[in-house]
Amino acid sequence: MPLNLSPVTGSLLKCLKSFHCIPRRGFGSRAASLSSVGLKGRSCLTLKDFTSDEIKRLLWVSGDLKHQIKHEKQYLPLLQGKSIAMIFEKRSTRTRMSTETGFALLGGHPCFLTSQDIHLGVNESSTDTARVLSGLCDIVLARVYSHSTLEELDREASIPIINGLSDLYHPIQILADFLTLQEHYGSLSGLTVSWIGDGNNVLHSFMMTAAKLGVHLKVATPKGYEPDKRVTEEALKLFKQHGTQLVLTSDPMEAAHGSNVLVTDTWVSMGQEEEKKRRLKDFQGYQITMQTGGVAKPDWTFLHCLPRKMEEVDDQVFYSSRSLVFPEAENRKWTIMGLMVSLLTDYTPQIAMPKF
Repeated sequence: MPLNLSPVTGSLLKCLKSFHCIPRRGFGSRAASLSSVGLKGRSCLTLKDFTSDEIKRLLWVSGDLKHQIKHEKQYLPLLQGKSIAMIFEKRSTRTRMSTETGFALLGGHPCFLTSQDIHLGVNESSTDTARVLSGLCDIVLARVYSHSTLEELDREASIPIINGLSDLYHPIQILADFLTLQEHYGSLSGLTVSWIGDGNNVLHSFMMTAAKLGVHLKVATPKGYEPDKRVTEEALKLFKQHGTQLVLTSDPMEAAHGSNVLVTDTWVSMGQEEEKKRRLKDFQGYQITMQTGGVAKPDWTFLHCLPRKMEEVDDQVFYSSRSLVFPEAENRKWTIMGLMVSLLTDYTPQIAMPKF
């Protein structure tokens, strides 16, 4: 007799199935290989610096913490006695809430610092700030305008530095995106992701990560809004090395054709407000609609890192069953927790390795 499962129960079982969430005493050889990956003491400025196995390990730990804490209701004080300095030059909802609540949930103490609290590089140099914070806390997450600020902090600090967003990369967003896709599709290898929008920091992080997970990437940007040339050159090498495909075009429908996942982001980032009128004109035709999805694969889904504006994606897509934006937002918490635990401890996941 077939079971009638509620949508919530069915979704939970799908998540558990994709992560094989049954603790086991022994792991297979592939799992043993990932188990031996050590990230303690590392910084995370860009996923360009992480290997395929290291990224998979981060996703594994993140999925494990989500299972243990959210579904099994366990308390895991893995960061008890530790503190994090959260430096925010730019405002944020998801980055602040996920980091602050996640660090506290793991038993640690988060300390939030805005430009009103800490004048990074103004009243005190980034060099001195990095050395001071190294003696006061265990890890720093910095959300900054310039990526060079992160590089200076990392050079001078003796503790891990996490990029909470910079003008060049947004690695913690991409970890959440790939955890969301892994949960939804059951595996990542062979998926095609289509980016339709601005050649920005989120796209750069996709370009540094997708190939390492066996994911193809198709990118459509208006002329003049292409991704950074150096990032593109590095990405082309990565995709060739991993045997995956990178397509660059200015035609949104060409990018969407045959894709599993449609992704966009804001067209006007913080600091670009004066360019808004021109940008809205230049991005005409780039809104993601059901028509865009009509040329994608039958199982297509939609991602957006938020906050979202109507011109980027219409309500019909954004609030549809194809939209994964709210699970994606929640996974910002589990992936930043997985990253912090990996950089600060020797924690080994308790669930079996998911299929990548």
